[in-house]
Amino acid sequence: MGATVNVNGRITPQREAVIPVFDHGFLYGEGIYETMRTYNGRPFLYDRHMRRLRNSARLIALPLPFTDEELAAQIRDTMAAANVNGAEAYIRVLVTRGVGDLTYDPATTPTPSVVTIVKPQEDPPPEAYERGVRVVIVEIVRNHPDTVNPIIKSNNLLNCALAAQEAIRRGAFEGIMRNYRGELSECTTSNLFIVRDGAALTPPLDSGLLPGITREYLFEVGADAGVPVREQVLRDTDLFGADEAFLTGTTRELVPIVEVDDRTIGTGRPGPVTKKLLEAFRRRAWSA
Repeated sequence: MGATVNVNGRITPQREAVIPVFDHGFLYGEGIYETMRTYNGRPFLYDRHMRRLRNSARLIALPLPFTDEELAAQIRDTMAAANVNGAEAYIRVLVTRGVGDLTYDPATTPTPSVVTIVKPQEDPPPEAYERGVRVVIVEIVRNHPDTVNPIIKSNNLLNCALAAQEAIRRGAFEGIMRNYRGELSECTTSNLFIVRDGAALTPPLDSGLLPGITREYLFEVGADAGVPVREQVLRDTDLFGADEAFLTGTTRELVPIVEVDDRTIGTGRPGPVTKKLLEAFRRRAWSA
């Protein structure tokens, strides 16, 4: 089933969705986005996604032309038109600088463009959770925070796209990126965790990563499940020597990592802490 797209209030099938070529999101990559999914037909952690969207907008001085309630109504309208036939939905909201001249001057773009994409949620295959996945550490370095701040969830994803394409060429489920200091930062579309001595550890924000909503939520899930979750600077040796590892993301939940660069992590099977956190996450998500 294809996607249904709402472009500035006009809802169409994906093949009919258009935006002008003079939109600065197309010309210059000036825009921000959020990806959500539903549980029981409702966007999960919507308030947190809106908080992050507004922070991204603030960091690029982009005025958002809607309230949270107005955007929620637009999402509901698009979901209704999408008619995902009882499946859970994938939702992507994009806001660009808008249509303007061939200049960087925001005065030429008085009206931001707002796009909502809805399609059926596609989970990773069951074997990804049952057997775990293989990932690789890629050569592409995460953007330096003093160039393009990774905290901005930007439509300009060239850095991550190049890293993801390297991982695909190497036959991996995901690619792990280092920062300019050589520390582990994040995956191309996910956050990274390792497990050591029963605790789940994830790189701190100043390692140059996007503050993932699932990453943030896992601190609360861990507290409920009796699993310590904390930030720690991680390097290659920490990952290779970990008891377990996993990645997190809105559309992936928690996916166990059992192999990195042809090196086995832990026992080579999804570990007990990862399984415990995944089960606790799903209980909370489906009961929210």
